[in-house]
Amino acid sequence: MTTLSSGKPRLVLIDLDGTLLHDDKTISDYSADVLRRSQELGILIGFCTSRGLASIRHHIQRIQPDIVATNGGATITCHGKIIHNQGFTVEETQDLLNTAYRVLGPDCEMTVDTEEQLYWNRGDNKSVMYHPQALEHSFHNFPHAAMKICVQTDDARVAATIAQAVPHCHTLPFSDVPWHSFAPGTATKEAAARRLSQELEIPMEEIMAFGDDFNDVGMIAAVGHGVAMGNAIAEVRSVARDITATNNQDGVAQYLEKVLPLEPNG
Repeated sequence: MTTLSSGKPRLVLIDLDGTLLHDDKTISDYSADVLRRSQELGILIGFCTSRGLASIRHHIQRIQPDIVATNGGATITCHGKIIHNQGFTVEETQDLLNTAYRVLGPDCEMTVDTEEQLYWNRGDNKSVMYHPQALEHSFHNFPHAAMKICVQTDDARVAATIAQAVPHCHTLPFSDVPWHSFAPGTATKEAAARRLSQELEIPMEEIMAFGDDFNDVGMIAAVGHGVAMGNAIAEVRSVARDITATNNQDGVAQYLEKVLPLEPNG
């Protein structure tokens, strides 16, 4: 276990899927309690997730994090105030969707996160674990601006071709499903951490972060104390200062209990 060189962190940023959430997409009572006790110490707790707002509202309501960064950092809310919000334009959104259809064909499966809702171009066979209330849309003449688009392909070259449809678009794969995400180049978790550091006047060295997948690498490497989950991919482990238990073992809560002077439960 690595000792925190500067005492307790002032901000803890936590990925959700594969990190705070168990594989059944729930947060344990134990983890919820540890996060609450961390906040009682004056430590700010933040969700930093690739999910959109629509699919994590129930987790926000339960945990009451101080900070919520959604869609990989496209939108950042701090103490209820939006400090960053930048997605694609409506035109850029349609260009990306049209390009995906052109490259992958009419059966291409996609999702779109807007500021408030998740849309899917499938009426069935959706992941009910992810967001069962997703709205169906064909994505032809889609009238909304996307914060993030996800496309079912595991081919990095195909993903790169789609990303070229609009300027400054970056794409990342998921380690557990054959999909790629597409977001504005400013929408990264590392950029979110740096914006929060500036907004809150908290040095990066006093930020702790937990993650497990490709989109966590930059954040884990940039903060003062990046922690990889026990189930994290090699790329995350290689830049982390420490490794904790897996998401199903409540690795985030276990780690915080070991390194913070938390008051006993109850």
